[in-house]
Amino acid sequence: MTDNVDNLILDLLEWLGPDQRPYSEVLDAWRTSCPRLPVWEDANDRGYVERHIEPGIGACVSVSEEGAEHLRTCRPASRRA
Repeated sequence: MTDNVDNLILDLLEWLGPDQRPYSEVLDAWRTSCPRLPVWEDANDRGYVERHIEPGIGACVSVSEEGAEHLRTCRPASRRA
C-alpha cells in the first residue's frame, strides 16, 4: 500500500502546484478517513506541505521546499518547476 500512498502524495504535490490553495479546499479534496490511504497526513508528517496564514484569505497550504524537491526527484517531467 505504501507505493499507492507515495504516488498519491506526488499527485497531491502536483495538484497543489506552484501556488498556495486555501486550507479548507485542500482538506476537502485530500483528507480521508481511510487508514490505508493517509495521503494528507503522510505529506504533512514528511514535511512536504506547509500551512500558513495569508492576510485576507486565512489558512493556506503550499508545497514546501522538501516537497518540491521530492516532486522534482520522483517526477522530473512534472509541470512544477
